[in-house]
Order: sequence, then C-alpha cells, then structure tokens
Amino acid sequence: MKKNNYNYIIVAGCSRFGANIASMLSLQGKDVVVLDNDSRSFRKLSPGYSGFTNIADATDIDELTRAGIEKADVVVAATNDDNTNIMIAQIASKIFNVPKVVSRLYDTEKEIVYQDFNIQIIYPSRLSMNEFEKLILTDDMEVLK
Repeated sequence: MKKNNYNYIIVAGCSRFGANIASMLSLQGKDVVVLDNDSRSFRKLSPGYSGFTNIADATDIDELTRAGIEKADVVVAATNDDNTNIMIAQIASKIFNVPKVVSRLYDTEKEIVYQDFNIQIIYPSRLSMNEFEKLILTDDMEVLK
C-alpha cells in the first residue's frame, strides 16, 4: 500500500463520517484540525484523537485561515449538507489551492457543480448500493452452490 505524504489535514464537519476520518488520520500521526459549528459534535471523535477542534463555520474564509488552510495538504468537506460541502470544497480548491480536496455528496444531481474543480467526491448512497449489490450477489452465488 502506497503511503501518502499528506501531513496537515482539515476536516470540515464532525459528522460520524468526519469524526471517523479525523480519528483515523490522527491515529496515523497526521496533524488534523476538525471544524464544526456545534461543539457537541466533537464527542464523536475517538478517545485517541490527538488533533485540534475548532468551533467554527468552515465556509468562513477567516475561520479557514485561522485553521491553517494555507498549509493544508488536504481538506475534507464532511458536513451533512451538500451545499455546505460544495462551498467548502470550492473555497479550498480555488481560493486556497489545497492540493487534495475531498467532498461528501448525497445528491448525485449536484455533481455538475464540481465539474470544473479538482475535487474528489464520495457518494455515500453509491457506496452503500455497491456494498448491497456485493452482498446480494454473494448470497446468490452461495445459493447456486
């Protein structure tokens, strides 16, 4: 498995998804900052999380600057709102030229908004359907034996 050289990562949104990503990266020794509007969200971080947490609006350029976005290698837009994720990802990509930007997107019809940006998209519904399909096909194969 190839190791990445990403060391400073901002995770915008401490949803279960964002908290798990931040916790995993922190355990790998990465410098992680999690931004969320609600301080209660930070309880989702693992006990071993050693990064920073900021109560902040990640669509606010001043807050992103305070979080150190200029030195960020990666920004992950992991809120529960597609429009917020789109805005965060576009700010990180176009204004701050963050080398790697990843955004969660629920509504696949909004994918077009990312078209001219160097942003990788994670689709929870597609991932779930792919896993469901694997389970069904695996079960069908077991029945055929």
